[in-house]
Amino acid sequence: MRAGVKQVLVFLAMVAVASTAFPQEKDFPSKPIRLVAPFGPGSGADTSGRFFAELLGKTLGQSAYVENRPGASGSVGAVAVRNAPADGYTLLIAGWSAQAVNPIVFQDLPYDPIKDFKPVSGLTRSAIGFYVPANSKLNGMADLVAAAKSAKQLLNIGTISEGQQIIVAWFSGLAGVKMQNVPYKTGAQMLTDLMGSQIDVATENIPSTAPMVRSGKLRMLATSGETRHTEHPNVPTVRESGYPEFTNYGWSGLYVRAETPTEITAVLADAMQKVMAMPAAREFARKLGSELMNFGPEAMRKYEADQLATFRRVAHASGITAVKMGN
Repeated sequence: MRAGVKQVLVFLAMVAVASTAFPQEKDFPSKPIRLVAPFGPGSGADTSGRFFAELLGKTLGQSAYVENRPGASGSVGAVAVRNAPADGYTLLIAGWSAQAVNPIVFQDLPYDPIKDFKPVSGLTRSAIGFYVPANSKLNGMADLVAAAKSAKQLLNIGTISEGQQIIVAWFSGLAGVKMQNVPYKTGAQMLTDLMGSQIDVATENIPSTAPMVRSGKLRMLATSGETRHTEHPNVPTVRESGYPEFTNYGWSGLYVRAETPTEITAVLADAMQKVMAMPAAREFARKLGSELMNFGPEAMRKYEADQLATFRRVAHASGITAVKMGN
């Protein structure tokens, strides 16, 4: 009898848990939603996160806010979300660095971008530009390639992230040239050195360089997008310049823990589709010099997987090897 009573009590407890779990999913969301930005205030993830958090909160009828958790190339924020309950109330604002670059360049990454998270929605993406000083003799990617092949010393090309380093390696491999990567900690210092001709060329997100291009201090040789940038219609793409397989963007999206119930993920994804259709969202992206990445969960997962595969291939071909974080 005691064993039978114990079994009944266990069964009733399970029913009680189930009966409370289902209403929680059905009533989601019933409390504020946290969006974790893995970089500091003022970063792209922070700026985009705050904008989309406000619209997402209004769409869901709950407040949504951004919490900055910077550190270790975005890993601190990613781990914080992975360790939070898988209930849909904690989302990660992740981009190409965290999801498609870190797994390749760091051998001790404390999270798995595919196994630990699943996409909710894309946010924005921005093409990368190749820049030279205003007084440079280079006027296009053909000139850059020719100069790289004929120079007695390697051309210096500035980058500010491992992702940009992979992009440079990708283009260099396609063009059959070698350039000397010069890593910078900040874009401001890199662009200052470029304007002063301390380096020959640099890669950077297009929105970050707009003032210097408009003022004539820098010139853009090409963009990495599928099509020409709307604000720089006279600048060709790398694809147009003879490398049709080369396309890349700096991108960001919203993610939840992989164990988050499908029903909750669907609520978030549907709400983000409504957000992305708002004129305010289109205007926000336009002002940034970016474009909306209107991808749902399945499209976002495919995009991310394609990026990972491409970057792994490029890293292998160019000899980029994973290192321990902090090195």
